[in-house]
Amino acid sequence: MADKKSLGRQKIPMAKIEKEEARYAAFSKRRKGLYKKASELIGEYDDLDIAIIMFSPTGKPYSFFHPTVDVVIDRLLNPNTLSSESNSLAAENSRNKAKELKVKLDEYDIPKNDETDKMRLWESIKESDVEEVTKHEIWLNSTVAGLKDRLMQLTNGASPSAQSPSEDAN
Repeated sequence: MADKKSLGRQKIPMAKIEKEEARYAAFSKRRKGLYKKASELIGEYDDLDIAIIMFSPTGKPYSFFHPTVDVVIDRLLNPNTLSSESNSLAAENSRNKAKELKVKLDEYDIPKNDETDKMRLWESIKESDVEEVTKHEIWLNSTVAGLKDRLMQLTNGASPSAQSPSEDAN
């Protein structure tokens, strides 16, 4: 255990995060983690209804419902009754769509910490000529600029659907 580089998960006391930027970052990370966990549960259990409603530190509402808002609210209000036929059809359709998307996602699943792929990537970089390296540098610089621009938009409250990728992103 002497090779351990970090302390691992530590218990964090429940207290307001004083720095505004840190509070926003913590909220975003927690929201992302909750959505991810909800998605994992949906993939694992066929008959699950999930609702998550939360508000950001600025008061902006965020929600996650599966299979649909109507089904989850109906189930919450009337836990012992069967849902209406239209809600049942909508729920079944939503569940089928989620299953299809999960299958597609699993097809593209790439190991995140595969050392062999990292070594292969590094070898290909070492074998690259000046022109290829310059191309990659330009692409990386434009990607960094795009990320900074997107971060600025998100900080200022811009909508993600209003943005389209730049022409030179590829």
